[in-house]
Amino acid sequence: MAIDPQFNERYQRQILLPGFGRQGQQKLQNARVLVLGAGGLGCPALQYLAAAGVGTIGIIDFDTVSISNLHRQLLFTTEDVGKPKVDCARNSLLKLNPLVHIETYPFRLTNQNALELMASYDMILDGTDNFATRYLVADATEILEKPLIYGAVSRFEGQVAVFNASDGQGNTTTYRDLFPVPPHENEIPNCAEGGVLGVLPGIIGTLQAAEVMKMITGLGQPLTNQMMIYQALYNQFYTIAIQPDLQRKPVSTEQFLRTDYIRLCASTTTDDIEEIAAEDLFRLRTEKRIKLIDVRERGEMPEIEWEEMVQIPLSELRQQQRLTVPEDIIITVCQSGKRSRIAAEKLKEIFRNNKQIFSLRGGVSELLS
Repeated sequence: MAIDPQFNERYQRQILLPGFGRQGQQKLQNARVLVLGAGGLGCPALQYLAAAGVGTIGIIDFDTVSISNLHRQLLFTTEDVGKPKVDCARNSLLKLNPLVHIETYPFRLTNQNALELMASYDMILDGTDNFATRYLVADATEILEKPLIYGAVSRFEGQVAVFNASDGQGNTTTYRDLFPVPPHENEIPNCAEGGVLGVLPGIIGTLQAAEVMKMITGLGQPLTNQMMIYQALYNQFYTIAIQPDLQRKPVSTEQFLRTDYIRLCASTTTDDIEEIAAEDLFRLRTEKRIKLIDVRERGEMPEIEWEEMVQIPLSELRQQQRLTVPEDIIITVCQSGKRSRIAAEKLKEIFRNNKQIFSLRGGVSELLS
């Protein structure tokens, strides 16, 4: 690795810190950190880890930059739209600090490549945004006994925790100790459906980077066996304790390799749900008496104020056993058309095929485009 002739000047503000010094800086330079996802969480974490002098940083992301990324993924510019994220991130980070080594992996993380990929890194920073990958990462890091620096954001709230690391008392917790059962796909809205305040991933990703630096240097007390939750609307931080599940059996390598994580978190929705396009919905409104059911959670925007529209969030609809709808045609609506398919299947179960039930293809996003 290249030696910066201006090493002291570049990292002076960190080297001056009590207990940090050149020894702490050297620990950063010798460290290898793998960042999963160059998205809302990964971008700020990558910026601070590179600037701080973490010697080797791996980035795995198979996606390209889209214009909707730019309000929160500040490693990228408008000129990067359509380009691979890992390449754009690497270029930006090396401009920031040319003395760090950036390794890029422009492919999807799977249970067939995760163990080999993670094995050469000291710790893993999770910036992923879906439950299938999170459980895959949680199991892989548990098997490898690699510290997992976890982060998640939704709307106005974020979470940070450190898993698979001792708290100094011999206690270690995993992601599955906190979330033992994976939710189904689309059961909890992701950022594309529920939205996210642009600054929030920056805050949470930066906190993740801070946890990485504490773990590497041995300074302070990392968030082991704890989860920090930040509520941006009221600027509130609070921390909850996490207890290990002593009854849970650790995931074995054999079990990990044969688990289909996408199916594990997949919706149970069948393929026989009929979809309706937005233009057909507009026509149908003028010809038939229909009932539109908005299955988004309360408060999701934008609101649709149509006379034939009622709101029954999917989380509430799942609990329904009986429902009164006088109209013969029901159309379910959500933000992007995914949760509405689940809702349509539930309604078919309730009404036992006595009504015509459709899911709006593309959801509200398509309706208002």
